[in-house]
Amino acid sequence: MNTSQAPAIYLDYAATTPVDPRVVEVMLRYLGPQAHFGNPASLAHGYGCQARQAVEQAREQLAGLLGADAREVVWTSGATEANNLAIKGAVEFYRRKGRHVVTCRTEHRSVLDTCQSLVTQGARVTYLEPGKTGSVSVEALVAAIQDDTVLVSIMLVNNETGVINDVAALGAQCWAKGVKFHVDAAQAGGKLPIDFATLPIDYLTISAHKMYGPKGIGALLVRREPRARLEPLLHGGGHERGLRSGTLPTHQIAGFGEAAAIASVEMAAEQSRLLALRERMWQSLSALPKVHLNGMNAPRVSGILSVSFEGLEGESLLAAIADRLAVASGSACASADQEPSYVLRALGRDDVLAHASLRFSFGRYTTASQVETAASVVYQEVQRLREIAAFPSLAGV
Repeated sequence: MNTSQAPAIYLDYAATTPVDPRVVEVMLRYLGPQAHFGNPASLAHGYGCQARQAVEQAREQLAGLLGADAREVVWTSGATEANNLAIKGAVEFYRRKGRHVVTCRTEHRSVLDTCQSLVTQGARVTYLEPGKTGSVSVEALVAAIQDDTVLVSIMLVNNETGVINDVAALGAQCWAKGVKFHVDAAQAGGKLPIDFATLPIDYLTISAHKMYGPKGIGALLVRREPRARLEPLLHGGGHERGLRSGTLPTHQIAGFGEAAAIASVEMAAEQSRLLALRERMWQSLSALPKVHLNGMNAPRVSGILSVSFEGLEGESLLAAIADRLAVASGSACASADQEPSYVLRALGRDDVLAHASLRFSFGRYTTASQVETAASVVYQEVQRLREIAAFPSLAGV
């Protein structure tokens, strides 16, 4: 990329978000020799007590956003660790009941790879196929649950398509059968209303950097009533009620708390604005022939638009727009390999069409003019590449 040019328009908020300046301001209070830099576990002096106060305030702020009891918040290094803790920790704690786990083929890699690691240790995993819209059906889940099933792990919002699963209905079936239910809500935090107190969910994963907080900090909600239990992955000082040992990063946690507090106030208006931007983008791109909306007819989060284009190579399209637009061909965590999106293939897209797909994700700093520019760039490049490939459906366009 030519760094001397104007920066590309950023439309990859599902990969990560910039830290909100209000969050940065709060984080700086806990960095440097003149700040509250103490160890939050050092309660014998004021430095540690001030840090602990910040940690507990952030715990309250995050719990407030998610409708949880603050005592249910367990800090982790991010969503990947939280997913590992929920899945491995639950399977290990409830091992006497069984070693069967149910998940879906369109889950994030941090869930799929964790489940695969359990298989090497003797567990069994059933992978549900999503429906054509990308969501998991209650009927499929019920059919998969067996007598030795100990855990079901289904995401709330898919990170590639934005499709929303009905976790209330899915969780109700899990609880009715005495099965623990884990929900990866990394793409939903600060974007969808979540009321952990009333949802039939035992463990819920959340990440700061998906909601304008810092990278390197996340949380796992662990239900207190009815009680959900876990075996810890990390052992040491017994931090976080023994579920996750390690010195807490006060500045990151305080930033996470501030991000949650901002989302609590601004979420509804922000999501309404992003929905309008998403629909404007789709309106422009759908004027092209042979363009497919991934997740069509399913509830989707406001800020994600996944589109597949017939008649061109995905790598050529990405290369053509890279200097002007920052978008994704799939999830950031899967972009290191050159395989077509496993999520889109699970939705029935063939390899060629899955390769020729883009994910646009919009956020707090996306403007209407940026969306107009981005839509124009993609429209023109798709036309140009199809002409080069002599794509037949362009006749008369």
